[in-house]
Amino acid sequence: GHCKKMKPDWDALGDIYEDSKTVLIGDVDCTAAGKPLCEKYGVRGYPTIKYFNPPDEDGEEYKGGRSLDDLKKFAEKELGPGCSVDTMENCSAEQKKELETYIAMPAEHRTSMLEALKKELADAEATHEALLKELQASYKASMEKVEQLKEASAPKIKLLKAASPLPKPGVTKDEV
Repeated sequence: GHCKKMKPDWDALGDIYEDSKTVLIGDVDCTAAGKPLCEKYGVRGYPTIKYFNPPDEDGEEYKGGRSLDDLKKFAEKELGPGCSVDTMENCSAEQKKELETYIAMPAEHRTSMLEALKKELADAEATHEALLKELQASYKASMEKVEQLKEASAPKIKLLKAASPLPKPGVTKDEV
């Protein structure tokens, strides 16, 4: 469905950036050999577009439009080397100001903050997955009960309908 529809535009975007020194457009088949890579980066639905701007190693999910025009605009504006302590020339004044707070922190503090945030995210995802499994199990149990009730009550419903006379033509319920 969506993957096949988007593929020509994605391939065209790849062609546009084929010779780029700073942007790489690629794709991974998550149903085949790419499955471990997709699991590593949390890809669950297809097509999912992830983008990585150095020094980001975890990637971010792209939520924009899927047309070639939308993809080109995003790539032109957002892809390429990011703003970091090592590439301050890529930073806007606002980004530099935001970054200064974290640059000024002791390295251990930055590392512990990053690890705490990653753990918080991982815990929230684990809780979400557990809830999903619980909901799926409840749904399955409920569906089975409904199916059992349908099976058990079908013969009685059939008999009740068979035992009820059809209304006589021309006679309404109000006439007695």
